[in-house]
Amino acid sequence: MGESTFGRREAMAALGALGAGTLAGAAFAQPGVDRTSKAGPAPALPSGLGWDESKGEFTLPPLPYNPAALEPHIDAQTMTIHHGKHHAGYVAGLNKALAELAKVREGAGDAALVKHWSREVSFHGSGHVNHTLFWHMLAPAGKGGGGRPAGTLAAAIDREMGGFDKFTTHFKAAANQVEGGGWAWLAVEPQGRRLVVIQQEKQQDLMLTGARPVLGIDVWEHAYYLKYQNRRADYVNAWFEVANWGKAQDLYTQAAT
Repeated sequence: MGESTFGRREAMAALGALGAGTLAGAAFAQPGVDRTSKAGPAPALPSGLGWDESKGEFTLPPLPYNPAALEPHIDAQTMTIHHGKHHAGYVAGLNKALAELAKVREGAGDAALVKHWSREVSFHGSGHVNHTLFWHMLAPAGKGGGGRPAGTLAAAIDREMGGFDKFTTHFKAAANQVEGGGWAWLAVEPQGRRLVVIQQEKQQDLMLTGARPVLGIDVWEHAYYLKYQNRRADYVNAWFEVANWGKAQDLYTQAAT
């Protein structure tokens, strides 16, 4: 699919109705992650989403750290498969759906399948954008990952969530009670600009419209099953040991101002 058929502007517009990932904004350009790893720095949008201008399609962005960097909390094999297989599958599915919709516009595709391919854009596009943001919401323990938030985010959690311990109780319960596969997010709701905890099942569903992500956890089984099997709660607890509160602060600053 060439650029003349589907360009960057159309691609970003196609992602405009997705879930938490569409709310990332300039998240990938902000500090707060380890940028010294072999994978290299995290670029700004739209290249942060792996947009290949010459091919007119999305590509898989590299991890911002070595796959083993989150050990022992998240194992290297899981990270390699999660990124290289599952995230890559979302990129491929998104490109396929966008290409099929382009065919419909050109009169070469089946217009009766517009609803199907639109759903595919929503599902795979949300998966791609959510995961691209997710990798940067994690950092090696002691090198940006773990601990507690500071600054204005910590103050907001104290003020609006009753403190960090009460927040983590709420967030962990939300993550553990996602039915099937999906996500839990700490986000800023758009009206009062207050913190909320949101479940996002099937990764494109149940996201509060206009909410801005601060921190999110992927609780699809592929994110933890090799190490934790069916013990999702153990994975959620371990995930907090590598949660990147520096990135969360960056996103909160953007969302709350």
